[in-house]
Amino acid sequence: MPKNLKLGRRDARTASQSAANNGIPAPTSTLNQLINLKIWCSWTFHQGLGGHTIGQAGCTIFRFHIYNETNELVTSFAQTRQSKCPRASGVGDNNLTFFDLQMPASFDNHYFNNLVDRKGLLHSDQQLFNGGSTDSIVCRYNTNPNSFFADLTSTMTKMGDINSLTGSKGEIRKNCRSVN
Repeated sequence: MPKNLKLGRRDARTASQSAANNGIPAPTSTLNQLINLKIWCSWTFHQGLGGHTIGQAGCTIFRFHIYNETNELVTSFAQTRQSKCPRASGVGDNNLTFFDLQMPASFDNHYFNNLVDRKGLLHSDQQLFNGGSTDSIVCRYNTNPNSFFADLTSTMTKMGDINSLTGSKGEIRKNCRSVN
């Protein structure tokens, strides 16, 4: 945790799912596409932050990757995921699988272990460790969880300042799930 945690960030009084998803990379993104995304890139790759250390994805998001890009994946990993996600489109589309089968509910650096072991669930994730310019970051976080958490803390603090509202714009929420 940063020593000087900022409190009272102003939030908008309305929300837009499309606006929230704007600038977030597609799960099929290449490394160059990820790096070229201006807002996402500024706080992700330049800060060395990965994507999916915790959570789940649906078959429609990763199906192509586990059936057609097996050269990027360990065979046993692809086969395990295929057992939850049939090849046929429309079959099991809503089936969810964890990004990390070993520690699915732990916020840790295991995401980077998975990438090094060629077990990235999304194409865009595995692109972070696939012979490109971000391999060294993945390797550092894979072997040094303290480095990952230190950079994550710094990055999350900086993210809090992105497009922050000031003056009379927005509000400081009493309950983050609803407007005051």
